Amino acid sequence: MSRPTVRSWAEPYKIKVVEPLTVTTRDQRDAALAEAGYNTFLLPSRFVYIDLLTDSGTGAMSDEQWAGMMLGDEAYAGSRNFEHLEAAVREYYGFKYLVPTHQGRGAEHLLSRVKIKPGDRIPGNMYFTTTRLHQELAGATFVDVVIDEAHDPDSLHPFKGNVDLGKLQAVIDEVGPERVPYVCLAGTVNMAGGQPFSMANLREVRALTEPLGVKVYLDATRLVENAYFVQRREPGYAEKSLKEILLEICAHADGCTMSAKKDSLVNIGGFLATNEDDLYEEACNLVVVFEGLHTYGGLAGRDMEAMARGIAESVRQEHMAARIGQVEYLGDHLVSEGIPVVRPIGGHAVFLDARRFYDHLPQDAFPAQTLAAELYLESGIRSMERGIASAGRDPVTGENHRPNLELTRLTIPRRVYTQAHMDVTAEAVYATYDRRRQARGLKMVYEPKYLRFFRARFEPL
Repeated sequence: MSRPTVRSWAEPYKIKVVEPLTVTTRDQRDAALAEAGYNTFLLPSRFVYIDLLTDSGTGAMSDEQWAGMMLGDEAYAGSRNFEHLEAAVREYYGFKYLVPTHQGRGAEHLLSRVKIKPGDRIPGNMYFTTTRLHQELAGATFVDVVIDEAHDPDSLHPFKGNVDLGKLQAVIDEVGPERVPYVCLAGTVNMAGGQPFSMANLREVRALTEPLGVKVYLDATRLVENAYFVQRREPGYAEKSLKEILLEICAHADGCTMSAKKDSLVNIGGFLATNEDDLYEEACNLVVVFEGLHTYGGLAGRDMEAMARGIAESVRQEHMAARIGQVEYLGDHLVSEGIPVVRPIGGHAVFLDARRFYDHLPQDAFPAQTLAAELYLESGIRSMERGIASAGRDPVTGENHRPNLELTRLTIPRRVYTQAHMDVTAEAVYATYDRRRQARGLKMVYEPKYLRFFRARFEPL
């Protein structure tokens, strides 16, 4: 008998500490979901079995990171852990200046307050919820300039996070480059299904904007994952390391905002990085008002040390191959059983296409929110909505944004779950799909003013 030439895949780590999981009954989940207003964000974690709500701050830190936590210098000013973090950002991201923040939205706030004037336009490769809100609160209008394929869940374009250069040029032509302070470019586009941009497209964006004085700022939250897709899919990068690719990406930008709770493998933290002297000076002034001193930005020294070490771990080839591999393992299983998902499988999550999952429900019945609720009822697995509820309302007209993509996100935390958990998740999705015709949808009965998907409440139709 011949043996297979390809070895089985396994996680490149071993388990040192375990956290017990809670298995609930259907009646318990029914009551918990009703109490939470059918919003998975409002579920107490004690009622959740496998938590795929988000990959933000939910990863497992390494023994090296935990060891670093014991070396926290909690001086109010000039902590040595800030020096370590600053050195790590310069080494792996290449930017000159660093301003720590409590998490990514703190950095988004600083960037928006410094760069935006009322009436500005901010082009980007699809919106993200907190990013767009900070831009709007500063007086700007976000304009989606992502390629059309990003809005098509069935398109197999390898870089659906690319910018449509014609759309970008049209925005600049309409208002003039002086009203476009920067292009906001996300590394792997969350709302498109975790889809990357290519290095070639980034170079083209830079070539278009630089002569006009328009800056490029990256959302670097999952930029290492984007680098991994460049390595795998773009000609000329297969032999380059993730560190080299990451540095090349950042070399085509003026700075970045970062939620270190994703790629950098920590439970809290973020930063604003920039090469612009004036922006750095103003951000240092503002961070004292909103976050903390410019050498800690709302973080403890131990948090900055864990982040510095996590940045180094994030570019290890075996880590990222396993991280993306686990997501693809789940996605491939669902695709093989005919479950409608966004393809290609993205970097941090598998996105169920709720529009096709519940093709009998109108978008006003919140199909993606319905699917998150139904999957929890079926299995105790928590996911989250990325559709009309997340899209929110137009700040001028008050009308609902109606995205083409109505998605339910199965987000995989880093280094937390095993292949067996992915198998259980797949089986739960199959069972939910088999009874999909029973779903009747939801209506929103409470709507917060900002970022409504976090705290909105629903009732079954």
